[in-house]
Amino acid sequence: MPREILVAPSLLTADFLELSRAIDLVNSSPADWFHLDVMDGRFVPNISFGMAIIARIKTRAVKPLDVHLMIEEPGRYAEAFRQSGADHLTVHYEACPNLHRNLEQIRGLGMKAGVALNPHTPVSLLRDILYLTDIVNLMSVNPGFGAQSFIPHTLDKIRELSAMIHTAQSSTLIEIDGGVTLENAHSIIGAGASVLVAGNTVFSAADPAATILKLKQD
Repeated sequence: MPREILVAPSLLTADFLELSRAIDLVNSSPADWFHLDVMDGRFVPNISFGMAIIARIKTRAVKPLDVHLMIEEPGRYAEAFRQSGADHLTVHYEACPNLHRNLEQIRGLGMKAGVALNPHTPVSLLRDILYLTDIVNLMSVNPGFGAQSFIPHTLDKIRELSAMIHTAQSSTLIEIDGGVTLENAHSIIGAGASVLVAGNTVFSAADPAATILKLKQD
């Protein structure tokens, strides 16, 4: 059976003066999730938005909110993000010395649990935690800013992680975040990814809905 490819447009690159229009665009498009990047200025050198903005997005969004926490001490805020409307909550391996506890907390709150890995972090470190992980977000750029170029070594990491998931007989989804374009989507999917986070590629396109459909079909 062919693998379903999901697209999660990242609102980080949308025009925040026209945020409701961007939300409506995603709602009416073939996209599957909203991807929301939360940055604290400590774990990454940038600050984005938090619970209040997510709660407002939730009132208009009709698709799941895929919330990616690029923050330190994410366990302190998991419940607040759930109350704000997060459907998926992804924390960084590098920010979680007690990752098992963090994933159990997220699942216990009724959300899908995700783990993100920075470009330098080996996927082998997730071998003993895959059974608690619904989504693995492989960062294909250094986190903190949009519109960066895809790091080619990510393809090797996707293949390695895909083999781990197959061996574990897990249903974990591989999500790729950063530098996803119409030109490299085919290679990313071919390596084993199932979820494409696309910000600039979608929101700078002349026809965002057609671009999302093309990403899903690559």
